[in-house]
Amino acid sequence: MPTIPYDPSLDALDSPGLRPTVFTDDGNYDINGLCAEFARLAYVRYENGGAERQRLEQALALVGFQGAVTFDYAAADAHGFGAVRHADGLAVLAFRGTDPQSLSDIADDVKFNLTPWTESAGQVHAGFAGAARGLREAVNNWLNETGATRTQLVLTGHSLGAAIATLFASTCAPNALVTIGSPRVGDATFVATLNGVSITRYVDCCDLITDLPPPTISSYVHAGESNYITREGALAPHADDAFVQADRIAAREDYLLNYAWRTGDVVVRDLADHAPINYVRSLVP
Repeated sequence: MPTIPYDPSLDALDSPGLRPTVFTDDGNYDINGLCAEFARLAYVRYENGGAERQRLEQALALVGFQGAVTFDYAAADAHGFGAVRHADGLAVLAFRGTDPQSLSDIADDVKFNLTPWTESAGQVHAGFAGAARGLREAVNNWLNETGATRTQLVLTGHSLGAAIATLFASTCAPNALVTIGSPRVGDATFVATLNGVSITRYVDCCDLITDLPPPTISSYVHAGESNYITREGALAPHADDAFVQADRIAAREDYLLNYAWRTGDVVVRDLADHAPINYVRSLVP
């Protein structure tokens, strides 16, 4: 079972980058654990420089990554970073999710209309496409610059960041894509462009965002099978619909009794489960 406690707080959901890193210099982390924490660290305000940039670099150094390069597209408040671990050539691209205080982020998320994704094929969420395209030049430059030093490329992100990572996965042929609390990104034709990519998609119990945009809107489908996380934080990657529905009902009942009424907590579990730390607790030992 997880050693990190479940966090129902508004701070965990609204300001996930404030919490210190869970990495330690003697920790042993697999790709999924690295990606979960990288996706949360993408919320650190490194674009402000100074102490925040240093905080990101120190966290990455704990797991052997040096010289992070950050990417920013101010018009859509889209952000990400890339880093390479030279000991084994592992390169990770991580993208930031929705900032609840950013009107541009929220505007991107609610653009449910599909637009052609000419970078590969199919149609995708117009808001996500705009954010990814704003970062494209900087990300492609980093990919070109690191091509000779990396042996493996992994893309990750949480929420909007997961959507951006999914879009880039269709253009840069990564070894793996690990998405944390991802919404649906595009149609079946788009998802088919990812057939050669190893996709791991994590869904934390009641996380509402993982069911958006609703499948009844246009032709949205998910990229990758669901890897379900139970209400207790255990991994249940092959859980069937009956198990998931029963687990979610129990989770919501428990949340009403123990958390929803407390000052400073998120009112409903369907949003609290979206907090990045509640994914990290299940994926980082």
